[in-house]
Amino acid sequence: MNLIFFGAPGAGKGTQTKIVSREKGIPVISTGDIFRKTAASDTELGKKVAALINNGSFVPDEIVIEIVKVRLSENDCKNGFLLDGFPRTLVQGQVLDSWLESKSKKIDKVIFLDVSEKNVIDRLASRMVCRVCKREYNTVTMPPKKSGICDVCGGELFQREDDKEETIKHRLSVYRAQTQPLIEYYRKKGIVYTVDGNKSVPDISAQILSLL
Repeated sequence: MNLIFFGAPGAGKGTQTKIVSREKGIPVISTGDIFRKTAASDTELGKKVAALINNGSFVPDEIVIEIVKVRLSENDCKNGFLLDGFPRTLVQGQVLDSWLESKSKKIDKVIFLDVSEKNVIDRLASRMVCRVCKREYNTVTMPPKKSGICDVCGGELFQREDDKEETIKHRLSVYRAQTQPLIEYYRKKGIVYTVDGNKSVPDISAQILSLL
């Protein structure tokens, strides 16, 4: 099963893809994780990607597409994959479909997590991440036992630059302009399934797993 998860930044795609991955035994391909790893590297590409991420901008199509093609060609993707954060633009979606077709594959379902803008801002502005193990917390809904310290490894918690409110609003405007047309593109193919992402994590998971 080849799946795409769509939704605004902070819609809960990362959380839900991990749950579905465990249930279905297929890997999550998160371009956000790939980009952050690249941004942390001491290379010219890393510096470029870091600047784009910190400004809330998206990485150019040509870079993203090549990274994803390489990842989807790995052995663990043979029986399916979950895409989180890709495609982001109509061009990326069309190139992905053409490339998959050349491999006699296709996207089976697109899960769209529909979340209000207020909830997105509230969630992201409250998110903290462990510097060591990368576990995520929310100071409102899922705070650590000790403020600023990871429950799992004791690492320091921090707020990512792209989770600050001004950057979040910019990310949302870019999302609306570039990514929402993709939902219509896949809707015309009859494979988009809309899920209410304003509900609790277990409720959202139950909705998704029933669709699959």
